[in-house]
Amino acid sequence: MARRLAQLAATDVGVLRGVGPAGVEALAKVGVHNVLDLLTYYPRRWIDRGRQADIDTLAAGEEAMVLARVRSASSRQTRNRRRMVVVEVTDGTGSLSVTFFNQPYRERQLRPGTEVVLFGKVELFRGRRQMTNPLVDLVGDRTGRIVAVYPQSEKAGVDSEQVDRWMVEVLDRSGVFEDPVPPPVLERHGLVDRTTAFHDIHRPDSMRAKERARERLVFDELLRVQLTLVARKRELERTTPGFRHQVAGALVDRFLAELSFELTGAQRRAIADIGADLAEAHPMHRLLQGDVGAGKTVVAVWALLVAVQGGHQGALMAPTEVLAEQHHLGIQRLLEELRVPDDDEGSLFGGAGLERPLRLELLTNRTPAATRRRLLAGLASGEVDLVIGTHALIQEGIEFRDLGVVVIDEQHRFGVEQRAALRARQAGGAVPDVLVMTATPIPRTAAMTVYGDLDVTVLDELPPGRTRIETVWARDPDDEAGVWTHVCEQVAEGRQAYVVCPLIEESDKLEAASAEETYERLAAAELAGLRLGLLHGRVPPADKEAVMAAFRAGELDVLVATTVIEVGVDVPNATVMVILDADRFGIAQLHQLRGRVGRGAHRSWCFLVGQARGADGEERRQAEERLGALVRTTDGFELAEVDLELRGEGTLMGERQKGHNDLKLASLRRDRAWVLRAREAAELLVGDDPTLSAHPGLAAELELFLADEDTEFLLKS
Repeated sequence: MARRLAQLAATDVGVLRGVGPAGVEALAKVGVHNVLDLLTYYPRRWIDRGRQADIDTLAAGEEAMVLARVRSASSRQTRNRRRMVVVEVTDGTGSLSVTFFNQPYRERQLRPGTEVVLFGKVELFRGRRQMTNPLVDLVGDRTGRIVAVYPQSEKAGVDSEQVDRWMVEVLDRSGVFEDPVPPPVLERHGLVDRTTAFHDIHRPDSMRAKERARERLVFDELLRVQLTLVARKRELERTTPGFRHQVAGALVDRFLAELSFELTGAQRRAIADIGADLAEAHPMHRLLQGDVGAGKTVVAVWALLVAVQGGHQGALMAPTEVLAEQHHLGIQRLLEELRVPDDDEGSLFGGAGLERPLRLELLTNRTPAATRRRLLAGLASGEVDLVIGTHALIQEGIEFRDLGVVVIDEQHRFGVEQRAALRARQAGGAVPDVLVMTATPIPRTAAMTVYGDLDVTVLDELPPGRTRIETVWARDPDDEAGVWTHVCEQVAEGRQAYVVCPLIEESDKLEAASAEETYERLAAAELAGLRLGLLHGRVPPADKEAVMAAFRAGELDVLVATTVIEVGVDVPNATVMVILDADRFGIAQLHQLRGRVGRGAHRSWCFLVGQARGADGEERRQAEERLGALVRTTDGFELAEVDLELRGEGTLMGERQKGHNDLKLASLRRDRAWVLRAREAAELLVGDDPTLSAHPGLAAELELFLADEDTEFLLKS
């Protein structure tokens, strides 16, 4: 199979009859350079000729496909110098006026007598039915079958009839494709063979044949991704030396016993999953996924303490200084009474039967030089048990004596090289166990694709005492006035509030509130008399910490900020989150911001301020869907599914940070079931054979389809 596809990949499209230099140039515009690219240039829709509508039945506002004959075609230039072509068509039941803007070639293409298929939205103009810029397909010799319509072809100057003609030659010359997927896998999932799939995706005899072809090719795309991820995971387990941690012990028992609250069932399950990983000889690679406030930090600290009780060190890396400092404060509170049993007679700390304080440190770019030197010496000697920091932890000159467990918070904010460098800080040969945390809920199928080489644990319960947050969408000025009244009322009751803006300064291009302008306006008007603080990315580090410290201490009533407070800021007394120009934010970001309140015992509110805007109707619709979903639910996983529906998987696949989206047909939204089937098949096929030596066709196909940088990404992630 891969041999045939490799030959097609090595063959320029210019060898096909009728392509020529102009065709080569046009196809390059849609990413088609070789014959394999053309074979996998899949249709965007299929038209069933037997089900086209009669013109006299068309209703205004509906999308329809009609088969008709051209009566006349003429062109003229409009007042704004645009070229307009008007074509009159009939199908015997009625007539239709078709207008094309900036497509002058349509007058030559659609000569009287030509039969065409038109697909577009029906409009009424002066009582007559018309279409504007519909999709056009010349009937040619394809009458009586399903017609494929290809994406972007009109824009590139290549119409569907041309692509279809070239595709016939590609299929004829390719012949029979070898199939790298074993027959038992195909039979288990009811899949057609590869030759049938390629033929029927382009030239199906029925819509059912097209659908079966799509299922097979979707499975192949997803299987390639999952094979790479599973093989990577198996190779790590087989070849990478790690630590076999003693999970049970006095230190972690004390930690759990001294907590002032009961763990949730989800936290206990997560600890069991992580403990099983830590007890293995190969390094852990696990994603801990939990909604805002689900208690991920307690689970992460437990994992770090497993390392400490075994004589190793732990490190937690956060993407921002604010979040690193917040983690340090929170973990310090959790561990302030904890002492480390020291049963090692040859230890640095005094010998058997003694106890010592656990040493927890913070390392960021703001750490003073003298403190930094002392801290680095402690890391190298092993005297520092746990360190929390930013990317400063992976700078040159930082070495750990014995780094056993690494926790990385909000993985998507770190580059691949940064994560690899943190593991490389280890002085010895063993690779530390890695726990990745994210508060951005990800649909299961997407997590299996984006983070597919990680085991996934989900915290799907909130700890008792978390307050439900009431979310209100304030669409108009009257609603906004009520928001500021509510903020004042909450402050009068001793509570605090956040006000979040999308920009630091005013922008002529975006009608969005800036943090600085909003701070000045609120201080002078709506929130006059309250104690306001300002926080954004350009505030000097020392001033930023002073503002945060004042807000935590209750010395400020309202914090006006940009999204620097999106994650990690934990002030239980804050009960109101106001997000201005909320339509400018994505669902995940809005959900994260909302999670900054409701962290104490008091009732909390999140106000989404502003109308749903956008450059066009679709953008406005999506903004309304986003804001409406936030009002409807506080369930992050439900919101993640909505986000996937609205944005598509291209953004999620972008989490891979390198390479391209290999999914040309497959959709993480439409094809959830096939993701699970592909994962199951990949685990079966890889088994204990990460090089796929028993399946050379599949191994060759991975090499052909996944670019070098994609593979490099997966090997580092």
